[in-house]
Formats: sequence, structure tokens, C-alpha cells
Amino acid sequence: MGIDDKAENTAQDLTGRAKEAAGAVTGDDDLKAEGRADQIEAEFKKAGEKVKDAIDDVKDAFKK
Repeated sequence: MGIDDKAENTAQDLTGRAKEAAGAVTGDDDLKAEGRADQIEAEFKKAGEKVKDAIDDVKDAFKK
């Protein structure tokens, strides 16, 4: 997982948390849901990157 990907995913997660909190404070259920969706998307991206890293590790192990 590249540092750029990590930063982007973290930024998306934090943005989602902010949206969710703002929606909760203002009573805006749509904003709250959008924030939660942003967080979930960021988590899926993180999981996908971890799978890619694991596959690369396995490939590297067989090259040795």
C-alpha cells in the first residue's frame, strides 16, 4: 500500500467522520448517512490494499 493511498484513505475516513458528526449535530440524516458511507468506502479500500500487499508478499516469497 503506497503512502499516497494510505493518506487518501485516511482523509476520506476523517471526512466521513466529520460529515457523520455534523449530520448528527444538525439532525441531517442524509449528511450523517453520507459520512458513514464515506467511512465504509475508505475501509473497503484499506482492505483491498491489504489484500494486494499480502499477494505481493506471497509472490516475493516464491521468488526467493
